Amino acid sequence: MASAVRNRFQKIKAGAKAKTKPSGWILPQEKGALGDEGTWTNIDMDVTPYERRTWTAVTMAGFWFSDALNAQSWEAPATILAVGLTYREAIVCIIFGSLCCTVPLVLNGILGARLHVPFPVAMRASFGWYFARFAVVVRMTTALFWHAIQTYTGSTAMTQMIRAIWPSFLDIPNHIPESVGITTQQMVSHLIFWSIQFPILLTPPHKLQWFFIFKFVVVSITCIGVVIAMCKKAGGSGDIWKQEYKVNGAMRSWLILSSLSSITGGWATMATNIPDFTRYLKREQGVYWQVLFLPLIQLCLGIFGIVSTSAAKVVYGEYIWDPLTLAAQWNGPSGRAGAFFVGFAWVIAQIGTNLSANVISCANDMTSLFPKYINIRRGVVIATITAAWIMVPWKIIHSAASLLSFMAGLGTFLAPIAAIMGADYWIVKKTHIDVPALYKARARYRYNEAGTNWRAVAAFLISLIPNLPGMAASVNPSLQSGIGGSRYIYDMFYIWGFTSAFVSYCVLSYFFPEPSTLIEETIPGEVAFEEASATEEKADGSDGGDEKVVVKSADYEV
Repeated sequence: MASAVRNRFQKIKAGAKAKTKPSGWILPQEKGALGDEGTWTNIDMDVTPYERRTWTAVTMAGFWFSDALNAQSWEAPATILAVGLTYREAIVCIIFGSLCCTVPLVLNGILGARLHVPFPVAMRASFGWYFARFAVVVRMTTALFWHAIQTYTGSTAMTQMIRAIWPSFLDIPNHIPESVGITTQQMVSHLIFWSIQFPILLTPPHKLQWFFIFKFVVVSITCIGVVIAMCKKAGGSGDIWKQEYKVNGAMRSWLILSSLSSITGGWATMATNIPDFTRYLKREQGVYWQVLFLPLIQLCLGIFGIVSTSAAKVVYGEYIWDPLTLAAQWNGPSGRAGAFFVGFAWVIAQIGTNLSANVISCANDMTSLFPKYINIRRGVVIATITAAWIMVPWKIIHSAASLLSFMAGLGTFLAPIAAIMGADYWIVKKTHIDVPALYKARARYRYNEAGTNWRAVAAFLISLIPNLPGMAASVNPSLQSGIGGSRYIYDMFYIWGFTSAFVSYCVLSYFFPEPSTLIEETIPGEVAFEEASATEEKADGSDGGDEKVVVKSADYEV
C-alpha cells in the first residue's frame, strides 16, 4: 500500500515537473488518427470508437431530463406572463417552441449518430476547413457565458442547503466591497458549489448515463413535492388561472410569436452542438425520441412552475417564480428540511445542465482548436475555471439588463449555424459524407484556398443581418424608434434565423454546387480508422492489443 502511494506521488511529481515547460503539456499523438501526416489530433476528436458507443434511447431520455430540468425551465412561464399574456399562451409557447427546436435537434442529431463525429468536425463539411472554426468559437463563447450563469444559480441552491442545516450561515458578516457585486456568504456558497461540481464535470461523456438518470429521479420527485406542498399550504392552486389578457390584437399576436421564438432560442446551443452527444449512440433511433422528450419535460416543468407560483400568491401575497426564492420562505424544522431537499435537487439540476449543455460542448470546441495541447478533460478544467471565476458570473447576473439581452441574442448567431449544418447534410449532400476527408486540411471539404465555403458565408449573413437592428435595440432601448419594422423580425429571431439560412443555403448550393463535395455514398470513418490502425500494427509488428491500452491510458490525461 505504502509503495503504491509512493509511486503515485512520484508520478504526480514527475508530471508536475514536466509541465513547467510548454513541451510537457503536449498530449500523446494517438495511433490510428485520420488527420494528415504530421498533424496533431487526439481520441476526443476522432470518430467515436465502438467501445464508447454506449448510449441508448434511455440514455437520451436521461440526457434531456438532465438538461431541461433546471431553474430556468421552471421559470420560463414567468417571462411570458410578465409581458401581459396568460398561462394559456405560456403553455402553447412552451409546447410549440420546444417542438420547433426539435427540428434542428433531429436533423443534426442524426448526423452525429451516423457519422460519430463531434460538432467541430461535422461543421467542416458545410462551412469549410477554416470557416468552421468561426462557428466553433461562437458556440464556445455562448457555452462559457451560460456555464457561468448556471454555476452561479447552483451556488444559490447551495445556500439553501447550508442555511437549512445552519441558519446562522445567512448572518456571516460581509468583508467584500460592494463594488465587487457579491457578499462573503455568497462567495462561500459559490466556492462550495464549484468545488462539488468540478470533479463531476471531469467524468467522460460516455460514462454519464447513470448521472442523468439520478438527476431525473431526484429533481422530478422534488418538483412534484414542491407543487403538492404549496397547494396544501394554499388550500388549492391559487387564482392565476383567472388572469385576464393585458394586451390584445396584433400586439398580442407578436408577443406570442416572440415568446415562442424565445423558448426555441433558449435551446439554440443544444440544437447546434447535439452531435457532441449523439455520436455516442449505439443506434440512431434514439435521436427521434427527442421530439417527445423535450416538449414533454418543458411542459411538465412549466406547469409545475405555474401551479406553485399561483399557490405562493395565496400563501405569501406575491407571485414567486424562482423555486429557490420560494424555498427561502420556509422556516422551522419541517420547512428547513424541505428547503434542504429543494436546494439539493437544484444543485444536482444545475450540475447536470452544465454537463449536458455547456462544459462538454465548450471542451470539445477547445479540443478541436488546440488538439496538440487540449483534450476534453483539459478543456473542462479550462472552461469551468474561466466561467466560474474569470468571467465573474455574479457580475453578469447583477449587471444591466442590456448584457443579459445581448446574451439572449447570441441565438441569432447560432440559428444559422444549426440550419446550415442540417441543410448541408440532408439536402445538399443527401446524407453522403466523406468522413476521413473531414480530418484532412487539403481534402474535398477545404472548398478553396481560404478553407471557406462562400455559400455558408452568404447564408449566414442573410440570416444574421436582418436580426442585428432588433438585437441592438434590445441591448440599447433608445434605438427602438429608429429600427422600424426590423423589431418584428427580431421578435421571431430564431425562427427567421433558422429558416432563412436553411433555405438560402439550399438555393445557393443548388445553383452553384461544389461537385467535389458531392458523393454518391458515405465513406465512413471507421473503415479508414481501422485500416490506418492495421497498417501501423503491421509496421510495429504488434497484434494491436497494446494499442488499446495506450489509447485508454492517454484518454483523459491532464
